[in-house]
Amino acid sequence: MVLNINENPRGRKTPKPGPKRRFDSSIFQERFNTIERVFAWEDKFKRLLLRFERISKLHYALKSLAYTMINLRHFCQG
Repeated sequence: MVLNINENPRGRKTPKPGPKRRFDSSIFQERFNTIERVFAWEDKFKRLLLRFERISKLHYALKSLAYTMINLRHFCQG
């Protein structure tokens, strides 16, 4: 894993001291398209948003069902 966060210059007159952070926009875009979008899709399922289930196997089963529905929506659009 490599840290890939763009530095926020807001409110700074001079750059931060120390070594300059490495930022690759293509890696950031790929991460956004794969990970962050899946989290946003998962948030559509209200029951998974807040974990109501006390039994972890049940929570895992509901997550699996949600991911299956996400994949079906994605692949069966045509």
